[in-house]
Amino acid sequence: MIKIYKKHLFNIFSISILEVCGIFFSLVFILGFLEEINFFRNSDIAISHIFFLTLLNVPSLFFEIFPFIFLISTQLFFIKLFDGDEVTTFNKFGINNFKILQIIASASFLFGLIIVLVFYNFSAKLKFTYLELKNGYTSDNKYLAVVTSNGLWIKDEINNVVSFINSDTMNADYLTNVSITQFDRNFNLLQTIESENVNIKEKEWIMFDTKVSKTEEDTKNYKKFNFVSNFNTEKINGLFSNLSSLTIWELYKTKKDYKNLGYSTSKIDIHNKRIYSFPIYLTLMTVLSCIIMLNVKKNYPTLPNIVLGILISVFVYYINYFLSLLGEKEKIPLDFSIWSPLLILFLICSIGLVHLDEK
Repeated sequence: MIKIYKKHLFNIFSISILEVCGIFFSLVFILGFLEEINFFRNSDIAISHIFFLTLLNVPSLFFEIFPFIFLISTQLFFIKLFDGDEVTTFNKFGINNFKILQIIASASFLFGLIIVLVFYNFSAKLKFTYLELKNGYTSDNKYLAVVTSNGLWIKDEINNVVSFINSDTMNADYLTNVSITQFDRNFNLLQTIESENVNIKEKEWIMFDTKVSKTEEDTKNYKKFNFVSNFNTEKINGLFSNLSSLTIWELYKTKKDYKNLGYSTSKIDIHNKRIYSFPIYLTLMTVLSCIIMLNVKKNYPTLPNIVLGILISVFVYYINYFLSLLGEKEKIPLDFSIWSPLLILFLICSIGLVHLDEK
C-alpha cells in the first residue's frame, strides 16, 4: 500500500501540474489563434474554422514547453507546502527533504513516459491533420514531395504543366536516376525526361546525360538539360523538417525510407533521441526546481528563487536548441548534442543534492 503522505504529495503535485498546464494552454492557444488570424487575414474563412485549426496545432506546441511547465509546477507545489508549513511537519516525522524529492521526481518520470507514449503521438496526429488542412489555403498546395520505399516523389506544376518526378537517391544538391513524366492540365502525356544525375541546388535544375522522349520515335539526348521547378535543395529539406507531425512508429518508418533514398537521417535521429530522453529531461527539471525551492529560508520571499529557476531552464533550453542544430548539421556527434544539456542539468542537480537535507 502506498503510504498516505506519498498519496498526499502526489496529489498536490498532480494538481499543480494541471493548474500550470491550464494557464500555459490558454496562453499558447491565444498566441496560436492570433497567429492564425494573421495568416488568414486576407482569406474569407469562418472564425470557427480558425478556432478549430488552432486547437489542432496547440498540442504539438504545448509538447515543447513541458519542461518549463514541470519546473513551474514544482515551484507551485512547494509554495503550497510552505503555505501550510508542511515541509517542517514532514521533517519532524522523519520524512526528510530527499524523500519528498524522490516522490515527485518519480512522479515526473512517470508523467514523462505517459507524455511520450500517449500525448506525443496524439499531438502528432493532430499536427498532421492541421498541416493537411492548412496546406489547402497556401499557394503551395499544388506541390507535393514525399519519401517512400521507392525513393523521392515530387509533384510539381508550372505553366499548366504537371510533372511527376521520381529519384532513387538524394545526396546533398544532387538527385540520381531521375525520371520525370509531364502532363497537361487534362493529364494528356506531353513527354518523359530521364537523367542519371541532376543538380537541384537552384530552382533551375541542371540535368546531365538526359534523354527526352515525346514519343518512341521522337527521342533526343542531351549532355546538359535545364529543367525549371518550384523545388530546390532548400525547399525539399524544409518540407521534410516538420517531424512533429509524425508518430513514433511513423518516424521509424520514415527513417528507413530516408536511408533507402540516401537522404540524411540526422534530423530524425535527433528528434527520436529528444523524445526518448524527454522523461529524463522532465525529471531533471523537477529535481532542479526542488533544490531551488528547498533552499528558500523560512519567512524569506520565494520570488527570487522562482526567477532563478526560470532563468536556468531558459539557459538549458537554448543550449539544447543550439546543440541540436549543430547535431543536425553533423558538426558534433548526435549523442553529444542531445545528452550534454542533460548532463549539465544533472551536474547542477548533483551539486544541489549534496547538502539538501541540511536546509
